[in-house]
Amino acid sequence: MRFIRHRLLWTVLLILLGTVLSMLLASQIALRTSLQQETQNVQRQLGLYAQALQQRIDRYRTLPEVLALDAQLKEALGHPLTATEVDRLNRKLEQANGASQASTLTLINLQGKAIAASNWREVHSNVGEDYSFRPYVQQALANGSGRFYGIGMTTGVAGYFLSKAIFGNDGTVLGLIAIKIALQELESEWQLSPDTVLATDSHGVVFLASSDHWRYRLLHPLTAQDLQELEATRQYADQRLQPLQYRIDRVIGDHTKLTQFSEPRLGRPVLWQSLTLPDLQWQLHLLHNTSSSLTASRWAGLAAAGLWLALALLVLFIRQRQRMATLRQRSRQELETVLHQHAQELRTAQDGIVQAAKQADTGLSRSLQHLPQGVVVVDPELKLVAWNSRYVELFRYPPELMRVGQPIEALIRHNAKRGLLGKSDVEQAIQRRLEHLRSGTPHLHESAKGDGTVLEIRGNPLPDGGFVTSYADITSYKNAARELRSLADTLEQRVAERTRDLDVARHDAEEANRYKTRFVAAAVHDLLQPLNAARMFSSLLRSHLHDDAGYRVAESIDGALAAQDGILNSLLDISRMESGQMEVHVRDFALGPLLQVVHHNFGIIAQSRGLRLTAVDSHYTIRSDEALLRRILQNLLSNAIRYTPKGRVLIGCRRHGEQLRIEVHDQGPGIPESLQREIFEEFRRLGEGHGDDRGAGLGLAIVERLGKLLGHEIGLCSQLGRGSVFWVCVPLGKTTPQTAQNTPAAIVHEPDQDAPLQGASAWYVDDDAPSCAATAALLRRWGCEVQFAGGPQAALDAATPQSAPQLVLLDVRMGHFHGPDLYPQLCERWQRSPQVILVTAEHNIALRRQAAEKSWGFLLKPVRPAALRALISQMLLRNSS
Repeated sequence: MRFIRHRLLWTVLLILLGTVLSMLLASQIALRTSLQQETQNVQRQLGLYAQALQQRIDRYRTLPEVLALDAQLKEALGHPLTATEVDRLNRKLEQANGASQASTLTLINLQGKAIAASNWREVHSNVGEDYSFRPYVQQALANGSGRFYGIGMTTGVAGYFLSKAIFGNDGTVLGLIAIKIALQELESEWQLSPDTVLATDSHGVVFLASSDHWRYRLLHPLTAQDLQELEATRQYADQRLQPLQYRIDRVIGDHTKLTQFSEPRLGRPVLWQSLTLPDLQWQLHLLHNTSSSLTASRWAGLAAAGLWLALALLVLFIRQRQRMATLRQRSRQELETVLHQHAQELRTAQDGIVQAAKQADTGLSRSLQHLPQGVVVVDPELKLVAWNSRYVELFRYPPELMRVGQPIEALIRHNAKRGLLGKSDVEQAIQRRLEHLRSGTPHLHESAKGDGTVLEIRGNPLPDGGFVTSYADITSYKNAARELRSLADTLEQRVAERTRDLDVARHDAEEANRYKTRFVAAAVHDLLQPLNAARMFSSLLRSHLHDDAGYRVAESIDGALAAQDGILNSLLDISRMESGQMEVHVRDFALGPLLQVVHHNFGIIAQSRGLRLTAVDSHYTIRSDEALLRRILQNLLSNAIRYTPKGRVLIGCRRHGEQLRIEVHDQGPGIPESLQREIFEEFRRLGEGHGDDRGAGLGLAIVERLGKLLGHEIGLCSQLGRGSVFWVCVPLGKTTPQTAQNTPAAIVHEPDQDAPLQGASAWYVDDDAPSCAATAALLRRWGCEVQFAGGPQAALDAATPQSAPQLVLLDVRMGHFHGPDLYPQLCERWQRSPQVILVTAEHNIALRRQAAEKSWGFLLKPVRPAALRALISQMLLRNSS
């Protein structure tokens, strides 16, 4: 017992020790890994801050150099100025400062005195002030240029000063021009970051900070020389410079430290990353909160502890299973031995019953008394010879009935009177039992009594004549079997009920999804109706505007309507994909022509935004749906162009075994790894892109759904600050690419002055009044004669042989009217069949196929006016030929 207690104690101690060690080891490894990853992210982020700071200063660097060449400023420094000349110079600097959006421009003579400034209107003007003690003045007069950051002595506002000497024609220095750049806006941008951003000068003074209580702090104590220099230049005026109080806990890299700050106080250790700016002799610092790393460390420790405990429990479980298996084997052997013994005892008992019956004395036999069954013995004449008390208890015989020599028939008839033989023919049942006893046939059967007792009746003949019968009570066994059957029936019934409930829930979900799909399609159709009219009116509006400002407003309206059109069509595409109505036509085709088409379509868009789109030609044959794959590539290219501010966009492909990966590279801002899954969700945008192309956040969601529909893998890899790569994997084709069945229609160039449209007669049938008015006005502007523009019933009423047009524009869904069914009725009244163009908001492939088979035109709402004009011209020219 003591050994078992000691072994249990050592097992518990080993598990606890392993748990603690695994927690410590895993948390340290996770903390080190997380800090290294965060260090890389902080380095990239700090680089972006440094780039923004450098760009802001470089933006104004050339302004002093340009003004230093100004003849008027040179002339002003060459002689004493009158008040009029000073006023003229002030206004000139004010105008230059307003154009550059700098803080202050100041013209300073050789003596360091400001003779003109852009802030001459303000109370604290620079004009007349002496700045000879400032380093940027001394540097410009001595070396030709200077720079300095400090608090303005006149305005009290800090800024970065850039100066440039102004030389006379003989090369002598006449004075200098100085520009002061305000960096407070940069600090405001830093405040949007959850981290603390600092900038320090060569003395270690914090002069820029994302939070006010970090500004004008010291990284280290100032030397006597530093104090003397700051006092002489009055760089920070009367600001009190207080030291930072911190403790470095760990050095992670050359410029990265895990630090605890006590003044200003930070609740948690931070990751302190520094970056030197050699051109400015400054340093940028970023204090990054490490709470996520600490949380990751804790979770890693808990996970390791849980894994160790699970492993320990698994080992204990396996050991326990092994012990249990050993015990079961031993128990099985013991059970087999016991069963063998019991079987032997049963055989012995059965033989004993017969033997006891042979040796039984008459009456209530002592030799039968020990048996658990009720036993009765009869002689060859079927008279009682012996019995035991269990037999009397089971059937409750009266004492006067139980005597030696009593015919067994009397006991059977006694049971029949009590109803123990059933409700059938009693006499027949008695004779059947007596016949069994006379024939000496062994038998085994079960009998149920009225009180629920079930007896197993076993009869055997005796060697010298007679019969012995045993009665065993098996009621408990039968009850257990009945309960098991009832439980099985109940379980089967519950399973059937749950199955029915699941079928009903699945049917309801499918019905709700179908209803949602129909609702989205109907809603998009109804929204496209007024949008179509709005685009028509927008196109018509531009022809009535003659000033540039109004034209630009009209272009903006048209662009906004086009963006709304794209959103609605995207929603409709998603609805079609969810409902399974989007058809897929997979075949083998060459990839090269498809890349050329998308490059041609998007090259002009990229060029208009100052980008360069490059497409690497491909000779591969792939297997996919050409139209849907083109949609994927168009969305990826549109997304890349939208979020690339400058640089280039590249589309090309790489082979990976039997797959071809088509990649779209951009030089955008990059996507954080934590958000790379979210951007494929509907209406998810990480930024606004270009100001004139905001997008709706549906492009990548459609790309992912189309990829799943086609079985193409969609992927992404991205680095912050370097750009992103989106790709789609398609299988290589194994046969010669087939020629497309539908050859593209020849491009019909618009004839001069819309010659086919001049004088052409047209009808426009639509149940949307604004669309009718807008389209009719647009057609009339193109020179068409619009004889009718209205609803379907009005069109039937107005149709006569004399009013038959050359062309009819026909909507499809118009209340109870269906456009393709309305057209034959109109032709019957016109007595001719003019050209027809279906104008609809339904993205129905069967409808498009029907239009192609009948040589009808087909346009989707909202209709682009240019596409409408081109299709009308094409159909009228085809009709005239």
